[in-house]
Amino acid sequence: MNIVVCIKQVPDAKTVRFDTEKGTLVREGVEAVINPFDFHALEAGLQMRDTYGGKVTVLTMGPLQAENALREAVSLGADKGILLSDRAFAGADTLATTYTLAMAIKKLGPVDLVLCGKQAIDGDTAQVGPGLAVRLGLPHVTCVNALSVLDDGKTLHIRRINEDGYDILELEMPALLTVLASLNTPRLPSLKGKMRAG
Repeated sequence: MNIVVCIKQVPDAKTVRFDTEKGTLVREGVEAVINPFDFHALEAGLQMRDTYGGKVTVLTMGPLQAENALREAVSLGADKGILLSDRAFAGADTLATTYTLAMAIKKLGPVDLVLCGKQAIDGDTAQVGPGLAVRLGLPHVTCVNALSVLDDGKTLHIRRINEDGYDILELEMPALLTVLASLNTPRLPSLKGKMRAG
């Protein structure tokens, strides 16, 4: 199974400041961390790979310092990390972000599953996952909190949270899912993983 997990480096919510005049987050001098929802997407990808075989590629778009997020993802078990970095990406909105990520995913070749966190805590739009699915021409389900693969090896069995409770769905791969924190408990990095990540 070829799995791509999209992650984003965001300001650490514990130390973030807000510029009330500009209406933006102050990113200078604030530690950057992997978006919390993205840890759950990564864990879902790692569990799928561990159960069904294949590889997990982690993809992020950002400044050169976002390499730290990729190293952390590799220390947790990702097989490979790819950083898309260019000054032209600075200040990219969700349309530009989904376009850039989609072009990179298409270059990777056939993908069975793309996983994203529900939303990034710095923008809170929850638009990148669905927008990416549209650009890739993939069916998608948002707000996933339970996931497995049926015996045919190509159909996902999904529980999706909604306003009234939940939906149980089946979706044939390739597909894109956005996941909730309630899907799993992310693993901690192993010593071997830390050494592999450099």
